[in-house]
Amino acid sequence: MTETTGTVTPPSLVTQSAAARFPADSAATSTLVALDIDGTLLEVGTTVPAVTAEAVQRVRSSGHHVVLASGRSLVGVLPVARQLGLDQGWVVASNGAVVACVGQALSGGYRLETVHSFDVEPVIRLARAALPEVQVGVEEIGWGYRVDRLFEDGLVNGQQRLATDPELWATPAPRVILRADGIGTLLEPLRALGVTPTPAGPDWVDVTPTRLSKATALERIRERIGVSQTSTLAVGDGVNDLEMIT
Repeated sequence: MTETTGTVTPPSLVTQSAAARFPADSAATSTLVALDIDGTLLEVGTTVPAVTAEAVQRVRSSGHHVVLASGRSLVGVLPVARQLGLDQGWVVASNGAVVACVGQALSGGYRLETVHSFDVEPVIRLARAALPEVQVGVEEIGWGYRVDRLFEDGLVNGQQRLATDPELWATPAPRVILRADGIGTLLEPLRALGVTPTPAGPDWVDVTPTRLSKATALERIRERIGVSQTSTLAVGDGVNDLEMIT
C-alpha cells in the first residue's frame, strides 16, 4: 500500500440545522455531519432533491461541517458536492481510500489530501481463478475506470477504458470493483490477501487497501478540523456505513 498526503490548511466550513439541536456558538460546539450519498442523499438518478440541498445548506449556515463520505469514486462525489453547495471543505471517496479538499479556488475544484493505493494484481488473479466470469474495474482517480468489460450505464462514475489484464494491474489503485454472481464467497480469501473487501450488493464487492473505511478517513478529518469525538453525526444506509455510524 502506498499513501500520498498533502499539507492543507483546513478551510473554515459552515453547516446548517436546527439551532436547538446543533448549537454553533463556538468551534467547540461545531458538529461534523458525515453523509453517505447513494440511498441516503440520492434514491435514484444523479440529481439531489431540492429539499435535501436546502437542509444541507441550513446545517452549514449554522456553522457545522458537512462531509460527504461515499463508496463512489471522487469523480462521482464531486458533482453531488456541487449540487449541495459544498464549495469548501472535505469529501471522502472510495470507501475511505481517497480524501480530498474541495474549494472553488482549487484547480478542478479539489485537491487530493490523502490517497491509499495497493497492488491490485493479486486481487484480480484470485478473483479470476475462483470466478472466471468476474467483471473487473480498476479506479483511476478523477477520471473513471480501467475495465475488462464495459459496465452498464449508471453503474460506475466517470469514464471507462477497456484494458488488458497487464494494463489493469500496471499501477497501484485505491479501489477495485469485482462483479459476479457468487462474489460473496471471495470475502474471506480477499481478506487473507490483506485487503478490505466491502460488499455492495449480491454480485458486487469493492476492494480497497487494508484497514480502511469511511470511518478511518473521517477520523483524520475530525482531528484536522478540531471537532470533538462526541460532536459527530453520521447518516448512511449500507454495509460500508456501519463503521462510521458506530
